[in-house]
Amino acid sequence: MGSDNHISLYIDGDEGVTIADCVALSRAIEGKLDRNREDYALDVSSHGATTPLVMPRQYKKHIGRNFEIKLLDGAKCEGILVDLKNEGITLEYSIRENKPLGKGKVSVVKHESIKFSEIKESKIKLKY
Repeated sequence: MGSDNHISLYIDGDEGVTIADCVALSRAIEGKLDRNREDYALDVSSHGATTPLVMPRQYKKHIGRNFEIKLLDGAKCEGILVDLKNEGITLEYSIRENKPLGKGKVSVVKHESIKFSEIKESKIKLKY
């Protein structure tokens, strides 16, 4: 709830969220609040594609998608979510490295494991 009495509520579910779900929750909340006592604005919406993930269970349905991760230490990483474990995720990304022999560079696929406890913000990176 903001200082301007604006309530924003985001809901999420493993099976998705419908407009009917948002409407039902909005009505349930409004039924418990007294507009005569306090003026407010209420927005109930689903967890959108650009909303940061906040719970480990949310990652499961996004395996194979490109992520941008900000870590608690300030570092950033980007890659495709390829694995999910109880303690964290694994991203796959490619970088250009010097060839082991000779001149030039070659693309190399790397994997980085990241613990949930190290993640500050995790967003799906949409392709336009």
